[in-house]
Amino acid sequence: MGEQRLRWTGEGLQFLGHSGPGEPIRIGGDEDGPGAKPSDLLPLSLAACTAYDVVVILRKQRQDLRGLEVITESEQDPDPPFAFRRISMRFLLRGTIDERKATRAIDLSHGKYCSVAATLEGTVAMEVSFEIVDDRSEGADTDRG
Repeated sequence: MGEQRLRWTGEGLQFLGHSGPGEPIRIGGDEDGPGAKPSDLLPLSLAACTAYDVVVILRKQRQDLRGLEVITESEQDPDPPFAFRRISMRFLLRGTIDERKATRAIDLSHGKYCSVAATLEGTVAMEVSFEIVDDRSEGADTDRG
């Protein structure tokens, strides 16, 4: 069981989150202040959780993954408590990667290994797509919706 801590900095709505040995995470609710909005952390957590698994799985599959970016878009209810209704993730994979192996890696992460996805399943609609950019032959993109 992991332990996380959140500490108010004493300034406005600024906080520092700590998880184990990692660097502090700036969290802020001030319009002009630094830090991620607390509600932005949920889609980011989902993206990080799945991306972690995808990298591990593609490495095990001996794929030439040279870069990975996940772009999220989310929709929340317009009224408090502003519950999440949809989170979409678009994976941008860079390298020489077999499309079937990318599909398998993302499906395994999203459907089996990612604890954040498992927690949100049935509550938040989650959409996943990906694109492969092969550096050796720019323009060889693959899209799965």
